[in-house]
Amino acid sequence: MKISIIAAMDEKRGIGKEHKIPWHIVGDLIHLKSLTKDQIVILGRKTYDSMTWYYDRSGRPMPGKLYIVVTRDSGYKPTRNDAIIAHSLSEALQKAEGEEVFINGGGQIFHETMEKNLADRLYLTIVKGDFGADTFFPDYSSFTKVISEENREEGDYKYKFLTLEK
Repeated sequence: MKISIIAAMDEKRGIGKEHKIPWHIVGDLIHLKSLTKDQIVILGRKTYDSMTWYYDRSGRPMPGKLYIVVTRDSGYKPTRNDAIIAHSLSEALQKAEGEEVFINGGGQIFHETMEKNLADRLYLTIVKGDFGADTFFPDYSSFTKVISEENREEGDYKYKFLTLEK
């Protein structure tokens, strides 16, 4: 099983501010959807809750086949039928079955995945600028092989999609 991380960050590796993504880039959301469509996605509870809020508001289904929500809260129940609970990252990985599994945040899940050297591939969106984030993506300097790189612009945002392996 290949473990891939998918994340969007600013040039300072900032991924969030006050539990929210500090930009809104439709092209990045489409990219996330295309990568995770019909796949298994592992994510923390706060990230899952923010995604379900977004999709519930629009009335659309979430793209993943299965969401494995990592939470310490033993009473937590996901709001959608395509989600199950795990109480640790290792438990989530045991429950995941597939060719490629996507780690989709948040910060604590990213850090643990990188600390334990579990990730095989990074799908990154790098947004030009510093957005004053309070949550950051871990160092990924060991991922030196560029698989693909594509520069984009949308409104006032300049960004690139970057796919890396070790």
